[in-house]
Amino acid sequence: MIRTAKRTELIEVAQGRRPADIVIQGGTVANVYSGEFLRQNVAIYQDAIAYVGENEVTIDEHTIVIDAEGMYVSPGFIEPHAHPWVIYNPVSMTAKVLPLGTTTTVNDDLFFYLHFGVDGFRQMIEDLRALPGNFFWLVRLVSQADFSGERDWFDPQEIRKLLEMDEVVGTAEVTRWPLLYQGDPFLIDTIEAAKRARKVVDGHTAGCSYEKLNSIAASGVSACHEAITAEEALHRLRLGLWTTLRHSSLRPDFPEIIRLITEKKVSTHRITMTTDGPHPGFIEREGFVDGLVRKAVELGVPPMTALQMATINAATYLRLDDDIGGIAPGKLADIILLPDLVTFKPSLVISKGSIVARDGKLLASLPPIDWNRYVSKKPFLFAKERLEDEHLYRYPHPGPNKPVPVAYFKSNVITERKDVHLPSVNGYADLSRHPGLLYASLIARNGQWVAQAILERFAVDIDGMASTYNTTTELLVIGRNPKAMAAAAKKVYEMGGGIVVVDDGKTVVEIPLPFTGMMTTDHSFGTAVRFHDELLAVLQKRGFPFHDILYTLLFLTCDFLPGLRLIPYGLYDVKRGEVVLPAERLEEKVAK
Repeated sequence: MIRTAKRTELIEVAQGRRPADIVIQGGTVANVYSGEFLRQNVAIYQDAIAYVGENEVTIDEHTIVIDAEGMYVSPGFIEPHAHPWVIYNPVSMTAKVLPLGTTTTVNDDLFFYLHFGVDGFRQMIEDLRALPGNFFWLVRLVSQADFSGERDWFDPQEIRKLLEMDEVVGTAEVTRWPLLYQGDPFLIDTIEAAKRARKVVDGHTAGCSYEKLNSIAASGVSACHEAITAEEALHRLRLGLWTTLRHSSLRPDFPEIIRLITEKKVSTHRITMTTDGPHPGFIEREGFVDGLVRKAVELGVPPMTALQMATINAATYLRLDDDIGGIAPGKLADIILLPDLVTFKPSLVISKGSIVARDGKLLASLPPIDWNRYVSKKPFLFAKERLEDEHLYRYPHPGPNKPVPVAYFKSNVITERKDVHLPSVNGYADLSRHPGLLYASLIARNGQWVAQAILERFAVDIDGMASTYNTTTELLVIGRNPKAMAAAAKKVYEMGGGIVVVDDGKTVVEIPLPFTGMMTTDHSFGTAVRFHDELLAVLQKRGFPFHDILYTLLFLTCDFLPGLRLIPYGLYDVKRGEVVLPAERLEEKVAK
């Protein structure tokens, strides 16, 4: 990390020969290196810590003296696995979580890279250097759903160039982990390059058995956040993986997984924590990394242990502990003042030597960002009128004697295949006498193909909705009424991306997400919260039975979770590894 404070100047401040810029007096320092709480003073010069101890340091008329009596002085929190694209964007997310004490986020680049390519993404990284706090990246090696030309888009030479950037600390999770199990040459070679560059290799091994985890660990993966039980977490820990405990909007796992610490009494020095890209409403109500620490302590983890997992452990895993993660001379001055070790809500946040937030209010300025300047792909490459053809939204069905595969939602993101006998009308499945079944179409934004499915238990009563918020960012259209589905699809087209729900001929939800089809361009986090809460309420009223609609939409179009999936190649049965109904050329479909 580049810093402004010279080490000779820090030495002078530590020796009292140069005045400090900020002095924190009378607080109890959480020393995450030794595991002690110590009553000490902390002196900051420019962007770094110069002194920690009981002595008083030199001050002058410019020194800011902070009385921390009764306060705990902690390192800033670190989120090692963030997804800054869950309706909110990198700027609005930072504006929200920095006052909550998270001074460092390490972020997934998926949708930025998919829409910008390497040049646009690199430019965005450079522009976001103006953000307060520390903003790092993990770069994807493959997408979350295979598509034609994927391996060309994720060019290994371009990925390696990104890995050379200081802001890029490693490679991001490979959600399609069977590729690693099979020793995919591109992935293994790129992981080797990351290792040689001393970068981390984040992992994703949902549902992976202990025996298969051996192969994943051997592939070079450094960490995994996908354990959902204490036993699964222990497997990862025993195989040398940094084990990241998750508590998120989709997977609020702490009550079970925290037993790894409270009952199994394992060493915690290779354990970190993550919120794993929660929806906006979750952050608004539960917090961010502060919420992880708060929840862990509530469930029986000692406060010092919880603080260590959220600070020095994460920094060590990320190979950033020379600069961040603790309060010690020479480290960057990322410091939060905590009134107690119960709520963990900071009264003051210092990042890189500047006071950036007080009492939950952001004080630092946010950089103006023109998100459109990075995008290399246009939102849609076909005429809007093509979306008026209602046959785009019907499921082809040759006759009543052959059952139709239906994607039945068992949970927010897990489906199972059900073969259902449905009547056929004019070559299409008729759902009129089957309440609860919905049509679903995935329409390519470049106008080349459409893939189709039938869903059950997504909701009961939706005339039509359309969303570019999904893993592919193509146009996902769901509903029981093709006319309403077409109306919703046209509305999303006009917005350049977003989510629309049409009911009884009226638009009841309209969420513009022009930035990659996933994010609002608004710097206000409150806008993202309002959008999310409105969408969830409207869909739950219409029969959506689960708690996280954004991840239901996101993962319906992936190709690595169990059940039937709607992907660019068609309706895909993950368990059988086969396309049940291939995608059709859009021109051919419209021409019928």
